[in-house]
Amino acid sequence: MAHIPDGILSAPVLIAGAVVTAGGVALALRSMDERAIPRAAILAAVFFAGSLVSVPMGPASVHLLFTGVMGVLLGTGAFAAVLTALMLQVLLFGVGGLTTLGINTLNIALPAVVAGAIFGPLIRSTARPSRASGYAACAAVLAVAGTAGLVALSLWLSDPAYTPAARVMALTYLPLALAEAAVSASVVGFIKRVQPDALAPRAQAAHPVVTP
Repeated sequence: MAHIPDGILSAPVLIAGAVVTAGGVALALRSMDERAIPRAAILAAVFFAGSLVSVPMGPASVHLLFTGVMGVLLGTGAFAAVLTALMLQVLLFGVGGLTTLGINTLNIALPAVVAGAIFGPLIRSTARPSRASGYAACAAVLAVAGTAGLVALSLWLSDPAYTPAARVMALTYLPLALAEAAVSASVVGFIKRVQPDALAPRAQAAHPVVTP
């Protein structure tokens, strides 16, 4: 459950999450040009819709995050997209919480940005759609694992008594990582075949050097 509700986390964790998220959103808004905004809006909508379809998994529930694809296509713009979607979910459906909006955004967006920074250049530099799909699957697994780790860390830092629950919750992300890998591989492989320039997170950088 990446959407931690109000009343669980400690004040230092909430404040730290809000501060880091504010910096990430500021960086996202500064780095995105106006041609990247529609892409960010579409991915935010996909994340918003996907997050509303939860599958019970042990004591928690999981849902598709699409953060691997988001990190590759948006880069740091993932912070703005995730924040927008999470805010709408809180206001419209009461999913998550207002006080945890910052830390929830950080837990989801930061792994996406890291995964995109690592595997995005590899995806854009290869000429093979199959290889790009493999890199995208790795990005998705890394993004999901990062979110699971950050959620568990947020709970542990707030109260060590949450440690057993955090461990169990982290394990529920394993099947999600496999599902995310399959979805991300399919999406990125398709884009690589039909419009490889669309894989650049910034419109002005849409002509990467392609190597075999």
